[in-house]
Amino acid sequence: MRLAVLALALCSSVALAVPVTDDSGQWVDPPAHPQRIADGWFAHHALMMTLGAGGNIVATVNHADRQPWMFKVQPSLNQAQTVNGTAFNVETLLADKVDLVFTSTGDRQALAYQQAGIAVVRMGFNDLPGLEHSLTVTALALNTDIARQRAHDYNAWLDSQVTDLHRRTADLADAQRPRVLHIASLNPLRVDGADTLINTWINLAGGRNAATGLKGNLQAVDAEQVLAWHPDVVILAADAGDLKQVPLLWQLQGVKVLRNPAGVFPWDRYGTEVGLQLLWAGQQLHPQRFKDVDMVQQTMGFYRRFFDYPLSVQQAGQILAGQHPDA
Repeated sequence: MRLAVLALALCSSVALAVPVTDDSGQWVDPPAHPQRIADGWFAHHALMMTLGAGGNIVATVNHADRQPWMFKVQPSLNQAQTVNGTAFNVETLLADKVDLVFTSTGDRQALAYQQAGIAVVRMGFNDLPGLEHSLTVTALALNTDIARQRAHDYNAWLDSQVTDLHRRTADLADAQRPRVLHIASLNPLRVDGADTLINTWINLAGGRNAATGLKGNLQAVDAEQVLAWHPDVVILAADAGDLKQVPLLWQLQGVKVLRNPAGVFPWDRYGTEVGLQLLWAGQQLHPQRFKDVDMVQQTMGFYRRFFDYPLSVQQAGQILAGQHPDA
């Protein structure tokens, strides 16, 4: 019922404010047409940009040196107020006439924004249906025709990606599914377990998460545990560092090591580019089943359609290699 109501709202043109239920289950009455937005969740910027609202972000927790493609594709972020961490100064938000704040569901500062009279929408998800719901809620809070249409279009596109993955990998037996370890950071050593978006795309791409018995994002482990898991494939986040930082891991034999793409946001984590991650991971794990997929063209098409940005072939290659724009 909840999703049906959201779908109905997305198909209508609304002039007045639309109350929404955010990802923490709280009802929020955003302004009718929020214009000046503070975004306190790193990944949510990609959702805003997908909805054509990146230019409304006037306060950000992201930085150009950490997410250079984000600032290149959405250059207005270079003029936004930036903070270290995730806490904005309430007085500064009021002085900047911020009328809506997006935060992660666990952000303790959210209450302070609310007490100052600023609407707050809390965001968070761990799977693809959750991403689609978050995008829909964001579009309803933005309350523009373009945001509603983009949410509808993106969710339909993501569903088609998932359907395509199922078609290509559903008949794989467990023995044909490589054990994949996703390393988010090498120093300190942190990996991603079950109940995460990372676990979702590993499974959809025809793999198995090698981090058995582990749940959650960014879990600290030691090198001995990685050796005990002995994955078939190691996928390093674009900014995870170099395997040389953990000498014990050099003992891994016969393991395929890959560097994950990163664009506006790291493809492997909680941005809308996870739809591209599905195809990329599937092609890496089962190249014969994805030999018709041109990831450069897929990347260029996505950026043109959902970020309104004309990537060159060279830029698409840089993103696929996990490189910065100036690499």
